[in-house]
Amino acid sequence: MYHCPLRWGDMDALGHVNNGKYVDYLQDARVDFLFRTAADLGVDTLETGLLVARHEVQYRAPLRFRAEPVRIELWISEIRGAQFTVDYEILDVEPARTTYVEARTKLVPFDFKANRLRRITPEEREILSRLVGR
Repeated sequence: MYHCPLRWGDMDALGHVNNGKYVDYLQDARVDFLFRTAADLGVDTLETGLLVARHEVQYRAPLRFRAEPVRIELWISEIRGAQFTVDYEILDVEPARTTYVEARTKLVPFDFKANRLRRITPEEREILSRLVGR
């Protein structure tokens, strides 16, 4: 879970979060989730080379500016040989559950020195497997 503050500049002329800003929120949560969590579990190679291959975003409700941060829940939903998928929900749970966005990002490991995609290592797979589901 990640708590993301809303910024005044994220609002559009209608007073709610601009649709493109949600991708920034997802990135902030994903970076925290993968780099901090994976490093805490003993894998740091994910920090050095991941590329976004695809985003899918479904907007469920408008999010208006407020002082309280929005909650982002995220988890790994799929691991394949050379890619994995992170799923997200941007939501509030109090006073009632409101889901603003459901999203998915496909990530591919990349070797920047060799300038090519690479497969997920056995160590990475083991750590990512611990992060599957909610």
